[in-house]
Formats: sequence, C-alpha cells, structure tokens
Amino acid sequence: MKQLALFLKLDLQRLILILIILCVSCLFGSSIFILNHVIKAQLIENSLSVNEKYASKIALSTDQYFENMLQELAYSANTLGQDFSNNALVQSEAHRLKFQSNNFNSVSIIDNMAHIRHLEPLNLKFDANTAYKTLGITESLKLKRTYISPPYKSMSNNLIVLMSQPIFSPEKHYLGTVTGSIYLQKENLISEILSTTYSYKKSYMYVIDNHNKIIFHPDKNRIGDVVQHNNGLNAMYQKQHGYIQLTNSKGINNLAGFAHIPSVNWIVVSQQPTEELLVQANAIILKAAIGIFIFYLFMFFVIWKITQYISSPLNGLAQMAGMLATPETEQKITEVDPWYFEVMRFRTALLFSSKKFKDKISELNLHINTDPLTGLHNRRGMQLFLEELQTMQTEFAVLLIDIDFFKQVNDTFGHDQGDAVLKALAIQMKQNFRDNDVCCRMGGEEFSVLMATSDRDAVYSAAERLRNTVQQNTVNSIAPITISIGIAFWPSDSNNVKEVFKHADNRLYRAKNEGRNCIR
Repeated sequence: MKQLALFLKLDLQRLILILIILCVSCLFGSSIFILNHVIKAQLIENSLSVNEKYASKIALSTDQYFENMLQELAYSANTLGQDFSNNALVQSEAHRLKFQSNNFNSVSIIDNMAHIRHLEPLNLKFDANTAYKTLGITESLKLKRTYISPPYKSMSNNLIVLMSQPIFSPEKHYLGTVTGSIYLQKENLISEILSTTYSYKKSYMYVIDNHNKIIFHPDKNRIGDVVQHNNGLNAMYQKQHGYIQLTNSKGINNLAGFAHIPSVNWIVVSQQPTEELLVQANAIILKAAIGIFIFYLFMFFVIWKITQYISSPLNGLAQMAGMLATPETEQKITEVDPWYFEVMRFRTALLFSSKKFKDKISELNLHINTDPLTGLHNRRGMQLFLEELQTMQTEFAVLLIDIDFFKQVNDTFGHDQGDAVLKALAIQMKQNFRDNDVCCRMGGEEFSVLMATSDRDAVYSAAERLRNTVQQNTVNSIAPITISIGIAFWPSDSNNVKEVFKHADNRLYRAKNEGRNCIR
C-alpha cells in the first residue's frame, strides 16, 4: 500500500477527493431510504407519546405551583385573621406576599364589604371607600372558601386569573379575603412555567380552561380567545391525560398530547403539526429500502475502513498537537508512521514545535506570573496557588502587608529609592517565610503571603518576625522602614476567599489606624 501510494503520488487533497466521490455516490443512492412508512408510523407514535409526557409533566408542575400559591395565601389569611383591624399588619402582609416569592402580579386584601384594605404593588391605585364588584372579588366573598377564578377583566382592564383564601377571626367570623392575581397577558408565573422555545417542527403548547378559553398561548394575542372548531376537545374532556390526532381551529392536522391541571381543571395541550413532522412518504421507497440498506452498510464499512487507515496518523498527530507540553508527547509523535507526504511533514513540524512550545511556555509562565521588580509572584501567580489550595482543601492564612508612609519615601528620596525599599522587603519576605509559603506583590507597596497552615500562633510569629526584621534594617541610609500586617484565615474566617481577603484588608486598615508598625 505504501509503494502504491508513492507510485501514484497521492497527497491528502487527492485522497479526500476520492473519499468525497465515494461518499456522495453512496449517499445519493441511499438517500431514498430516509423516509418510509415504517419511519412515519414510528415518528407519529413517538411524537404523540412525547407530547403526552411533556403535557403531563407541565400540568403536574403547574398544579404543584398552584398548591404552593394557595398555601401562601392561606398562611397570610391566617395571620391577618389574628388582627384584621391592624392596618400596619395588613400592609406588611400584603407587601410580603407580593414580593417574597413574586408568584403573583398583584396582591390585595379585601374586607367582607368588598372594600380593598390594601393593594400591592403600590403603583396600582384603589379607593378604600369603594366596594369593588369584579367577578373574582364577588365570587370569592360569596363562596367564603378557597377560590380560583376563570379568566376575566380586572378593574384595571387586565385579563387575570384570581386566587383567594378566606380570612376568619379566631372566633370563626368571616372578615374578608386575601387574593393574588395572575395577569395572563403579561409576564407571570404561568408563562414562566409554560414558556419554552420550540425548535423542532414548529411544536408549541397552550392551556385552556373548562370553558375552552385560552389561558396561555405562545401568541399572546390569542390569550382570552375561545377555542372553536377543534375536533379534539371532547376527547380531552373525557380523560385526564392522553394523546390524539386532531384538527385545530385553523384546520391544521396536529399530533397532540394533553393533561389536566387538577386544581383548576385547565387542560395543557402540547402539539405538533403533522405535516411538519412528516414531509414525504413514498411506498416505492419502502420496497427498495431493504436492498439499498444492505448496500449502504457494505459501502459504509468499506469507506470507514479506508478513511480510518488514511486519517489515523493525522488524527493521532492532531491530538498530540494539543498536548505539546506533555513530556511523553515527543515519543508518541515519533511512533507515528508517516506513510504519505503530509503526515511526514506534519510530524516533523510537530517535533520541532514541541520543543519551541515548551521553551516558550516556561518563559511566558515566568513573565506572566512574576512581578518584574521584586521577583515575587504577582496577582495572577497568587491566584494559581489559591485555586490549588482550595482544590486540595488545604487550610491557609492570608497576610496582607503594607509599607508604612511609603509615599513619603518616594516623595523624599525618589522612586528609585522607593523601588530599592520594595526589593529589600521582597528579599526579607523570602528569607523570613518557608519555601512552601507563597510571597506575592499585590501592587505598589502592598504585599501578601499565603501560608498553608491553620496554626494561628505560627502565622503570628512569622508575621512578627518579619515586622521586627524590617524595622531593624535600613535601606540606603533611609530611616528604618516599618510595615503593618493584617491576617485572616481560610476557611475559619470565611469559606469565600474574597471575604477572607476582605477580612485581612480590614485588619490591615485597623493596624494602620491604630498606629502602624503592628499586626492585627
């Protein structure tokens, strides 16, 4: 095979061209197998089953949400019943009910004379002296029990569904009702539960009440409409859940699954246009399918073996190209058999690049993670150690160090001397702390140390030793420099590393404010 390849002077482009010709020819012949009666029947069955399961899942979730919402209202009703005359309690409970879970678009508390005691949110206007006779309020006061209304127009002309719980005094006297409203044509809890971006064959879902009125629909303009001329409605009302092939009010055939929401007896319908699912079906394809399928499998196997043989070395080299920094990569590259030209050139280039890559990465890591002035780790380098300590769940201490009155050093002796002070402190830090302690320059005159220990006495002793060393040494005849240090521990101070640094920073400022040249 190698001699033949060399004789024909095959390169990757010619090999790919030959492969494409073979694949296109085979796919052209086998494309008639795509759609047939068996697939059509299976797809219809799958679509009906999926729509039913999805509708049932949504119905169950929605019913659970409604139960939770009614429980919230019941809790508030019980609280209000203890002291219904307390306006402060009424206002605070309405506010809590509206904004604690944000399940309702609006919340109102109404007395038994249909007067609104309080309404949230506050931008909704009401007259406390007016008796409101909307459908939801009237029925709620009339029934004096848990109530969920059908859709109706509210006093602010919003299409809403109202949920309510009665308010009784400790002596079981009826005092009024607490209500929560869902605005059907605005963003609400129902739309959040039911809204889904459908991308497969124009699937969509809608919800109707027991009067065939649309509660939810992807087209908001249809919310509130009454469903008519849909031949699947009777079947939907006869069973709690199921699936059906129906013709909707627009005369379009659909594959639909449905389920009832028990608490409100609404129906969730998930459906898909049949024509979108099955575009073509031809009886001739079914007769030819078996023979063409066997031929397709045979050709696929042949092409697969040839493609595997051709692409195997390239595939191996391509995978190694992403692992040039790994020590064993070079050995693996040399083991690849370069039986055609491109593989040989690719292998040679990778071997050369591997060495260059390793050298460059080492150089870049040094520059990227190191402060050029002091030779300590910079913020980026420190972050790498922080991530490693957290990953290993190793307790550590954070020491934030700041040079006292460093600005005066720069202003009095110049920035060159200021840099000398920074370098001197960096050297003293390296000498003072252990090899596995991470010394960093945060920027300016601010430094930090990460000590992998939870021993507070050891950390404090190291910090005090550094403070004394700095205080006892001078740099280029500059008056003794002092430092202030703030210490915090992970995770004893906080599990959040940012909070630990904040604690250390606050303690550093405290040291500054309490006279400097000290540790807090």
